[in-house]
Amino acid sequence: MASVHESLYFNPMMTNGVVHANVFGIKDWVTPYKIAVLVLLSEMTKNMGISALEKRRLNKHILPLLQGPDMSLSKLLKIIEDCCPNMASSVQIRIKLMAEGELKDMEQFFDVLSDSFSGTEPDVHKTSVVGLFLRHMILAYNKLSFSQVYKLHTSLHRYYHSDKAKTLPKPENEEAEMDLCNSDEEGEEVDEGGKMSKEDLDFAIGEEDLACSGPLSQKQAEYFLSQQASFLKNDESKALSPVLLQKELNNLLKFNPDFAEAHYLSYLNSLRVQDVFSSTHSLLHYFDRLILTGAESKSNGDEGYGRSLRYAALNLASLHCRFGHYHQAELALQEAIRIAQESSDHVCLQHCLIWLYILKIRKGEDSSVLLEHSIKKAVHFALPYLASLGIQSLVQQRAIAGKTADKLMDALKDADLLHWKHSLSDLIDISLAQKTAIWRLYGQSTMALQQAQMLLTMNSLDAVNVTVQQNNTEPFAVVLCHLAELHAEQGCFSAASEILKHLKERFPPGCQHAKLWMLFDQKIQFNRAMNDGKYHLTESLVTGITALDSVEGLYRKAVVLKAQNQTAEAHKILQVLLTYCQKVKNIEMVIRVLLSLAELYWRSFCHPVALPLLLQALALSREYRLQYLSSETVLNLAFSQLMLGIPEQALNILHMAIEPILAHGAVLDKGRAMFLVAKCQVASAASYSPQKKTEALESAILNLNEAKTYFGMVDCKEQIRDILYLQARLYNGLGRIQERNKCSMLFRQIHQELPSHGVSLLLRL
Repeated sequence: MASVHESLYFNPMMTNGVVHANVFGIKDWVTPYKIAVLVLLSEMTKNMGISALEKRRLNKHILPLLQGPDMSLSKLLKIIEDCCPNMASSVQIRIKLMAEGELKDMEQFFDVLSDSFSGTEPDVHKTSVVGLFLRHMILAYNKLSFSQVYKLHTSLHRYYHSDKAKTLPKPENEEAEMDLCNSDEEGEEVDEGGKMSKEDLDFAIGEEDLACSGPLSQKQAEYFLSQQASFLKNDESKALSPVLLQKELNNLLKFNPDFAEAHYLSYLNSLRVQDVFSSTHSLLHYFDRLILTGAESKSNGDEGYGRSLRYAALNLASLHCRFGHYHQAELALQEAIRIAQESSDHVCLQHCLIWLYILKIRKGEDSSVLLEHSIKKAVHFALPYLASLGIQSLVQQRAIAGKTADKLMDALKDADLLHWKHSLSDLIDISLAQKTAIWRLYGQSTMALQQAQMLLTMNSLDAVNVTVQQNNTEPFAVVLCHLAELHAEQGCFSAASEILKHLKERFPPGCQHAKLWMLFDQKIQFNRAMNDGKYHLTESLVTGITALDSVEGLYRKAVVLKAQNQTAEAHKILQVLLTYCQKVKNIEMVIRVLLSLAELYWRSFCHPVALPLLLQALALSREYRLQYLSSETVLNLAFSQLMLGIPEQALNILHMAIEPILAHGAVLDKGRAMFLVAKCQVASAASYSPQKKTEALESAILNLNEAKTYFGMVDCKEQIRDILYLQARLYNGLGRIQERNKCSMLFRQIHQELPSHGVSLLLRL
C-alpha cells in the first residue's frame, strides 16, 4: 500500500513555495547574462512589430529568466528564437554592438534603461517584477568602479564569443580577485553552467553545463533551492542527479557555510541515496546554522530557538526511524516530546505522536489505541493534515485486520472531505492509491482498476509545472504497479510491459520509489517463467525479488523447488516462512504458504493431511475477508475432495468459488477452475446412465476448451498439455476419432517441447 507518511517530514524550506535564504551580503550584481536579459527587455518595450502571440510566449519565460541561474548566450537566443525569431536577431545584434564596441556603448545602454521609468505612462512600472529587476541592475552597475566596469565589458566580450571558444581561460590568481568584479567574471562562467528549469524553458541541459564555479546571487539561490526542493517532493526525476545536486550545494556552501537551507536540501539529497552519515551530518548542520543565524528568532522571538531544537530532535528521530535505528529514534523522539511539552507546542506534540505510532508499527507492536488518540487530538487542535494522515493509517491498519470494506470506505470518504476542503492534493492521491491497494487486498480487481484509473486521469492540484498535470509521487507509482500486475494477470503482457516502461521513465532506477516497479517487474517475469516451465530462469529472478522483499523472495524460492519436485527442501522453507509470518501477523502470506504446503502433501499422496491446512486457510481468509484467497482455498478443497473420491461434493463447493474467480481472478486461476470443473464432471459421470454420461462428458469437453483458451492467454504449455491429454481420452470414449487424433497430435508436439517432471495429471490443480 502507499505510505501515508511520505511527506510528514518537517520541511522548513517550503513556506508557500518560497525558500527563506536571507543570508547573502550582496543581493544581486551585474553579469553578462543579465545584460543580455536587459537587452531582451529593452527590445520588447521598443519593438512594436511582434505579434500578441509572440509577446505572450516571451512573457511566459521572463520570470524564469530573471530568477534562474545564468546560462550561455546560445541557449538564451534559442529560447527567444523559439518564441520570436525577429526578436532573437535584434537581441543578438544589440549584444554584438555592445560587446565589440567601446565602454561608452555599455554606459549609454544603462543610461537609456533609466528612461524606461520616465513619463506619465512608463514602459515599465517601478514596483513590477521587471521594474524591480531593472532598478537592481541599474543600482548595481552605478556602484561599480571604472576598473570593474572595464572587467565587466571584457566579460561581456568573452560571453558573446563563448560559442566560438568553448574553453574559457580561468583567472590566474583566484584568491586575489574575489571582489565584486570577479564575481561578475565568475557569474559569466556561471553562464555556461546555468541550471534553468527544462520544464519552464524548452531546451536541453547538459551535465557539463551544471557545474557552478562562482557564487549565486540571493534570488538565484532562492530559485534554485525552492525548485529542487519542489522536485524532490513532487517529481524526483526532474531534479538534478544526487551527484550533481550535491556538487551544486557544496559550491553554495563553499561561499556561504552558514546557508542553513542548503544544508537541509543536502540532507534531503542524501536521503535519496540512503547515505546515513551524510544525511545526519547535513541535518545537524542545518539546525546548528538555523540557530546561529537567528533565522527562527527573527520571526518568532525567543521561542524560535526552542522551536528549532524540538524540530531538530523530531527530524533526527524520523531519520533514525527511516534507517531502522529504532533505539536512537526513540531517544530522539523522547527529547522532542520533552522540549515540546515544556513549550506547550501542541502541533509539535502531534507530529511526535504520529512518529511514535510509526515507530511502534516498525517494531511490530500494537499501536491502534495510540493512533486513535492521535486522530482525536489532531481534530481538536484543527490540524486537518495530521488528522487525515491518522485516518488513512487507521484504515490501512483495519484493512489488514480484516474489517469490512464498507466501513473502511466510509472512513476514507470522511478523509476525502477533509482533503478537498483544505486542498490537500498529496493526500487526495494517497487516498486513491490506498483504495486501489485495499480492493486488491480483498480480491476485487475490477474495483481496484477503477480506483487506479481515477487517479491516473485526475490532474494534480499541486503540479510542479504548468505543462505537467501529474506529479511523480509514490501514489502514482503504486497504482501504476497495480495496473501492470492486473494486465499481466489477464495475459496482456505487452500492455504490462508498456506500463513498466512508462514507470521506468517516470521513476528512474536511482529514484526512491523505483524499488516498487522493480519488485513488480521481477514478479511478473517470475510468473511468466513459471508458466512457460523455464525454471532455470527463475533463480536470478528469485534473487532479485529477495533483495527487494525477503519474505516474498523466500516464498518464490519454495514455489520453484516445489515445481522441480524438490519436496523436502520446499517443505523446510515453507515451514520456516509459516512460523515467521504467523509471528508478524502477515495473514495474506500465511494463507498462501498453507496452500503451497497442501499442494506438497498432494504430491506425496497425503490428501487427508492437506485437509486441515486447507480448512485453516479457509477460516483465516474468511475471518480477514480476503475473498479472492477464500475462493482459491475453496478451489483447493474441491481438488482434495476429488482426490479422496467424492467428486459430487467437490462440484457442489466449486459453485461457491467459481463466480468470484471468473469475475475478478487472474486468467491462470480461471483456467485452473474450469479445468477442475471438467475433471469433477468426468469423475462424476462414471455412475451416470449412458445418455446422461454422454451429456456430462460433452459438457466437460466444453469446459476444457474454455480452460485451454485461458491457459493459452498466459502461454501455460504444461496445463495445455494436460488438457489435450484429457480431451483425447474423452473423445476416444465418445468415439470421435478425428477430434481424438487432432488432440493427440497437439499433445505430442507440446510434450516434445516440454520436459516432464514426473507429476501426474491427477496430482496437479
